[in-house]
Amino acid sequence: MLNSTGDTGADAVPGAAATLTKAAGPAPGPPARTNGLRRLADLRNLSLLGVLAVLVIVGGVTKPDEFLSTDNLQLVLTQASVIGVVTVGVTFVITSGGIDLSVGAIVALASVWATTLATQDYGFGGILLCAVLVGLGCGLVNGVLIAYGGVVPFIVTLAMLASARGLALQISDGRTQVVTVKPVLDLGLRDSYVLGVPPLVMIFAAATVLGWLLLGRTTFGRRTVAIGGNPEAARLAGIDVRRQRLLLYLLSGLCCGIAAFMLVVLTGSGQNTNGNLYELDAIAAAIIGGTLLSGGRGTITGSVLGVLVFTTITNLFALNNLQTDVQQIAKGAIIVAAVLVQKGRSTS
Repeated sequence: MLNSTGDTGADAVPGAAATLTKAAGPAPGPPARTNGLRRLADLRNLSLLGVLAVLVIVGGVTKPDEFLSTDNLQLVLTQASVIGVVTVGVTFVITSGGIDLSVGAIVALASVWATTLATQDYGFGGILLCAVLVGLGCGLVNGVLIAYGGVVPFIVTLAMLASARGLALQISDGRTQVVTVKPVLDLGLRDSYVLGVPPLVMIFAAATVLGWLLLGRTTFGRRTVAIGGNPEAARLAGIDVRRQRLLLYLLSGLCCGIAAFMLVVLTGSGQNTNGNLYELDAIAAAIIGGTLLSGGRGTITGSVLGVLVFTTITNLFALNNLQTDVQQIAKGAIIVAAVLVQKGRSTS
């Protein structure tokens, strides 16, 4: 079941609670608890919309001609689309109680591998298929080591981060690989926009809707929430926790592969520096959107709003010629504040 904001949680998903009750005893809370979570989710999403409104006002005041232009708004949405698809996958992983620090490196590796001369010989389909397969391959390695190898997710994904970055550097030899396949390049041109909407934004919208449905309206989503809330109770309720975790990291890898292809379309190239700090942006967007870092509750709606907030902040910094280091400090402060708020709510 899905609440009115698209949030899911162990207390807000009657189907999951009923399943766990068979093995773990009485349901975790009364209906009032669920209603409270819904009101809290509504308030959180309204707060994020309020932050977005403030950022738009700031942009309109400081750089009215540039920030509010159609070209800039399209740019903001396009840039949000790439990291947004990654964030959808990361939201599932965090909801399950895991973490994925390797998403940025996987995007880099997939983009480099997909833009080698050998891959480009296969055209549009070859580049897309290669990016997706590389993402799935990395997700498979992460999932097998975590789910069946029993290695801590932090260690596995940190190792994947280093390995994928290194392999991307080796494949590209540190050089930018320019794309020469015209259909790929055409996808990023204004002529390909549909009613003024860039194709990459439509891909992001499709990923958001599918993620929202998968997390909130399917057994897969309820299992994800269940193992994030209490893995042992989920196991006793008949959920194959190891297989579920494997599938979640495969999903994260798939999102990285799609994002890598989108980045290739956006930049017309592949390079080993692609996806730099995507792991920070994706995790931060999920957390400020309301996904619990400890697992057990996730929200695609909140994650998307978080992505839009961070992307708008980045755009404002760029338009006002502010330093990148200040931008990263601001993002770090937002992450800490979001975690502290979550901790306060969980203890109240």
